[in-house]
Amino acid sequence: MIKGFVPRLYQETILATAAMKNTLVVLPTGLGKTNIFLMLAAQRLKSYPDGKILLIGPTRPLIDQYHEVFRKHFEIREEEMAVLTGMVAAEKRKQHWDSARIIFSTPQGLENDILSGKITFENVVLLGFDEAHRAVKEYSYVWLAKQYAKMARFPRILALTASPGSDMEKITEVCTNLFIEDIEVRTESDPDVKQYVQEMDIDWVKVELPAEFSDIKKLLEHSLRSKLEVVKAMGFLHSTTGVSKKELLQLQAALHAELSGNYKNFSAMKAISSLAEAMKVGHALELLETQGITALQKYLERLEEDARAAKTKAVKRLFSDNSFLMAMASTKQIYERGMEHPKIDELKRIITENIASKEGAKAIVFNQYRDSALKLQDELNNISGVRARIFVGQMKKGDTGLSQKQQKELIEKFASGEFNVIIATSIGEEGLDIPRVDLVVFYEPIPSAIRQIQRRGRTGRQEKGKVIILVTSDTRDEAFRWVAHHREKKMHRILKTLKSNLKLKPRGQQTLE
Repeated sequence: MIKGFVPRLYQETILATAAMKNTLVVLPTGLGKTNIFLMLAAQRLKSYPDGKILLIGPTRPLIDQYHEVFRKHFEIREEEMAVLTGMVAAEKRKQHWDSARIIFSTPQGLENDILSGKITFENVVLLGFDEAHRAVKEYSYVWLAKQYAKMARFPRILALTASPGSDMEKITEVCTNLFIEDIEVRTESDPDVKQYVQEMDIDWVKVELPAEFSDIKKLLEHSLRSKLEVVKAMGFLHSTTGVSKKELLQLQAALHAELSGNYKNFSAMKAISSLAEAMKVGHALELLETQGITALQKYLERLEEDARAAKTKAVKRLFSDNSFLMAMASTKQIYERGMEHPKIDELKRIITENIASKEGAKAIVFNQYRDSALKLQDELNNISGVRARIFVGQMKKGDTGLSQKQQKELIEKFASGEFNVIIATSIGEEGLDIPRVDLVVFYEPIPSAIRQIQRRGRTGRQEKGKVIILVTSDTRDEAFRWVAHHREKKMHRILKTLKSNLKLKPRGQQTLE
C-alpha cells in the first residue's frame, strides 16, 4: 500500500507503539509525522478492509498537504480519498464521506455533521489529530475525540505535534482529551533521529534601544506603574514591578468572576478598569521595545479613534494621563522624522547578506504583528534582489488578510522562486510545508516553547539551516529569550515523566493524575 518512501527506523519504532495503543507523537518539524500516520493507516486498512481512516487538521492548507502526501505515497484510487472542509456543502460532505476510505478534514464541519447524524464514526478505524497541542478547553478536537470514543467499533487514535507545550497541566489535558495511552517523543539529539536532522546555527543578534526610544519607554513605564498602583491599593496586587501580561489577564478574569456574583463590588470594578488601562499601556511598551515606531504609532492612532468614539471608559481615561500623552507626542515626532527601531537596519543587513550568499537563497522572517510585518515588507522590498511578501492568516485587518486559497498560492509562488522572502505572522509557524529555506529570522523572541520549536523547524530540512533571533538589550526581548529556552527543557522533562507514568498503568486505566 505504501510507495515512494523507505520508512526510517524511528518511524517504525513509533509505528510499533501506535499500532498497539492510542499514541501522542512529539517529533520535530520536518521529520515525517504524516508518514507515520500513513504507515499506520495502511496497517489499519489491512486489518479492517471495510474501515475508514480520518485525519483532522486545523486549516485547509494543512488538509491539502496531507492529501498530497497520501496521493504520492499511498496505493489507493483518487476517488477513495476525500477532502472535507466547511467550504463543502453539507450534502456533498455526506456523499464524500460515504464513498471515501481515507478522509482529510478540518474539525468544524465534522462537528455539525456528527451532531446532525449525517455521518458516524462507527467505521473509523484510525483517527489522526494533527497539531494535537490544540486539544484543550473548548477546541473542536476535544468533542470529536469524545464522540469517536463512544461510537467507533475499532478505535485507534494517533495525535501528532512538534510540541505539546511546557505546562504539565496542559500536556496532561491534551493526553486526557485525546484518550492517549502512550507517548513517543524524539528530539533533535536522540540517536535514532540525529542522522536525519540537519545542523542548525542559532545566532542571537543584539541591538541597543536609541535614547529617544528610552525616553518614551520611561514615560510609558511611569504610566503603567500608576495604573497598577490603583490595583495594588485595593489589595488585588502585591507588587507593581515584574508583573507579566499573563498574570494581569488571570487577575482580570478572577475579578470578572467575582463581579458576576456581586454587581456592587465597586473596588473590583475600578480594578478591572485600571487593569484594562494597564494592559493597553503594556502593549504600547512591548511594541516600542520589540517592534518599532511605525507599529507603535499605528496602535496609538487606533486607541485615539476608540477614545473619540467613547468605546470604553478605560481608553478615555488613558487620554487624561500626562505620561501617556507625552509618550504619544514623542512617538508622533519620531515617526514623522522617519526614525525606526535598530532591528530594521539589522534585518536589512542580514537579508542582504543571505540573498547574496548563494543563487536561489530564501528566508522567512517571523514577526508577531501585522503593522510591523507590513513595514518590514516595504523596507525589504527596497533592497536590490529581494522580493518579499507578507504571509498572514484570514482575519481581516485593513487589507492584510489572506484566504486559505491565497495562502496556498503564496507558498507555491515562494517554492517556484517568484519571491524569496516570506514575512510570516504566527500562521507560518504551524505545520505548513513551507519550502526549504536557508535562513529563519525571529524579529523578536517569543516566550512560547511551542511557537519557538515551530519557527525553528522552518529551516534545516534538507541541509544545514540558520536561525537568527533579534534581541533588544534590557527589554522584554531578553526575558522572553530565556523563558522559551527553559519552557522547552521543561516540556521534555514533563513528557518523559508522563511517558513513564503511562507505562506503569494497565491499558484503559490512564488517568494521568
